[in-house]
Amino acid sequence: MKLEIVGKSGFVITDAIRNYVEKRLNKIDRLFTEQLEAVVVCKVYRDGTKVEITIPIKFLTLRAEVKDRDLYAAIDRSVDKLEAQLRKNKHKMNRSLQEREGLKNTFASDELDLEELEKELIDPVKKKKISLEILSLEEALTQMDLLDHDFFIYKNEDNETCILYLRDDGKYGLIETE
Repeated sequence: MKLEIVGKSGFVITDAIRNYVEKRLNKIDRLFTEQLEAVVVCKVYRDGTKVEITIPIKFLTLRAEVKDRDLYAAIDRSVDKLEAQLRKNKHKMNRSLQEREGLKNTFASDELDLEELEKELIDPVKKKKISLEILSLEEALTQMDLLDHDFFIYKNEDNETCILYLRDDGKYGLIETE
């Protein structure tokens, strides 16, 4: 794996950090037949560090971003996120993209059990049915805050389905349907 590790906001990448990242990303690298290129960005904040890992593969990109007080914990959680993305989407990626040249043999042996994977994809963790109420944006914000959720689905005054969500930066986002 070609690895580029960048430190931002005054963060210095030591040999110990580089070796640890290489060791952890080896778990991802061995799942693929071709050589991967990964970009790891480490940033330091007042309340901790953030690790962003981006791995471009033919026709798609794997990405994980984790903020934690401990750098090594952030690296571990980032790699775990990437593994979870692969576990969840490997079957879909192989099935839907295998017609594209070069992606058919991108993955190494079936190290991820397909039966277990299909069961994960088919069986949702929890199902919930909701009825959408017609609300104003302010009412939806209030409801979301009262429920202490990070997203809220409702219908606006024009009877269009909307999704209100809390962004990582603490601000709100709104997805409106047509």
